[in-house]
Amino acid sequence: MEFDANIEHLRLAFWNVVMAAGPILGIALAIGLVIGIIQAATSINEMTLSFVPKLVFVLGGFALLSSFMMTRLSDYFSFIFDTISGMG
Repeated sequence: MEFDANIEHLRLAFWNVVMAAGPILGIALAIGLVIGIIQAATSINEMTLSFVPKLVFVLGGFALLSSFMMTRLSDYFSFIFDTISGMG
């Protein structure tokens, strides 16, 4: 395999990781930001106030997006294994 092909596979790997993990990380970031603003505005610094809602929303998002993530990653791994088997 040439150097350019290796770089292309690495680019595809990073892109698939971002596409698979990005929505869940975006949900966690958005919820954390909203909770942080509420805590700053009300001066309530309760740990359970920030942890429990974020956990619920992230797990709910994970449940809703798990089929998308599995499809995305299985398509990528299928592409990689087809590429590797085509080399031999």
